[in-house]
Amino acid sequence: MDVGTTKITNPKHIEDSFIADLAVKDAVAVQEVEIDPALERKLRWKIDLYLMPALWILLVFSYIDRSNLGNARVAGMYTDLKLKDKDYYHAVVTFQVGYLIAGTPSNMVLVRARPSLYIPALMFLWGTCATCLGAVQNKHQLLAVRFLLGITEAGFAPGVFFLISSWYKREEQSVSTSMINAYRSLSSSFRSKRFIFFLSASILSGAFGGIIAGLIARHLNGAQGLPGWRWLFIVEGTLTAGISFIVPFFLLDFPATSKRLSPEEKKMAIARLAKEDITSRNANVATRLTHWRAFISAITNWRLYFLALPYMQLVGSSALAYFYPYLIQGLGYTAINAQFMTAPLYVVALAIAIPTSILADKFSTKRSLFVATIMLIGSVFCGLATGIRAYIPRYVFLCFINSAIWTGSPIALSYATSQLGPVDTETRAISLGIVNGLSQLAQVYGSALFPSRDAPDYLVGFGTYTGLFAVGSIIAFAGHFLLRKYPYRADFE
Repeated sequence: MDVGTTKITNPKHIEDSFIADLAVKDAVAVQEVEIDPALERKLRWKIDLYLMPALWILLVFSYIDRSNLGNARVAGMYTDLKLKDKDYYHAVVTFQVGYLIAGTPSNMVLVRARPSLYIPALMFLWGTCATCLGAVQNKHQLLAVRFLLGITEAGFAPGVFFLISSWYKREEQSVSTSMINAYRSLSSSFRSKRFIFFLSASILSGAFGGIIAGLIARHLNGAQGLPGWRWLFIVEGTLTAGISFIVPFFLLDFPATSKRLSPEEKKMAIARLAKEDITSRNANVATRLTHWRAFISAITNWRLYFLALPYMQLVGSSALAYFYPYLIQGLGYTAINAQFMTAPLYVVALAIAIPTSILADKFSTKRSLFVATIMLIGSVFCGLATGIRAYIPRYVFLCFINSAIWTGSPIALSYATSQLGPVDTETRAISLGIVNGLSQLAQVYGSALFPSRDAPDYLVGFGTYTGLFAVGSIIAFAGHFLLRKYPYRADFE
């Protein structure tokens, strides 16, 4: 039997969970709760004010702490630690291995924990590991700390994806940018504008990271007898660990257990999701499925792989970020200027992601077709980078390759979370952990495609990415039609 198509045989499950959470003896089934549109907009605005800014800041530091290895490389780490190409590749891969191992188990813990405490705890741990990178003395210590950084940071992204899917309806998880709404009236309530807002942090942190790295390399190099690349890790890691103590005051827990909502707001938060057959985690009542059954339900459902593989190809291609400073330095820039020249790559990506996401928002049932088209465009620009090797065109191609990665990723994520709405909460958490974990697995091979011996052409790297983008486009296109005909169904009884 297909575990993804089992029907709900007892509709009282959601109601029972609803009653237990709120301790309301005379509660009726959530399907019968009347929701006032004005009050729902007010609730959604409150959820946005708590979740979105806090998650945005968290992701900025998450991305900076994982990707600043490339900045440290051109700032002197490569020479000081006497690294070779294979050592740098191993430093990138050990992070991905730790990330892959810990991501799904972390989400299984999160389902039964308080996100407002668990996620900041992860942030403190990975900030500490990032700071310790500034003290490594050889390649072995570098590999060990990078592995621990992957372990501690692994639970963050899939945990946030699960948290968003536990608070918002399907159309509210879509990919238009919340940043646009900063210029609109408050009544717009960030409607349908979450994932690109969240992932815009990754885009902008790429720009900020390059600028910060350039400033540190220029002004702190030699301070207290330490080279600039050590200060890069120390400054950015310390900031991350420090901010982790502030985040618990802003993050929400799950709808049924959040201390920042009134009983009536909790009732509405659960009811509005239940009306769309979206399960909402109840931390006070055991999950409908055991850990093992939820895990089996997730991994044996063929639909998961049509959600995971396109995203895997997109994020796997983002391994280029580890090599942007080095690639740009190969175009003729000095080490410090190469740090600054990574910023335009992300500015262009954000400028393209915003209008594309707005358009995808208007055609939310066709998100997978947007993913397929974006990946096809990415394949074209990778092909151009393979065949045209002049410096200026290569830099322009990098801008558009990066744009394809960061425009397609939030659409693919939004599509995945909306498709997984009906399944048991732990199954959804595990599935999102697998989606995110496979994306990191893709970075293992992506990180090996740009060795210095292939400079300055990197034909193998760009040629491989051309094929991967094309394959991802085909999978996304096929998945659109298959999941429309055979969508996810609830997997608990």
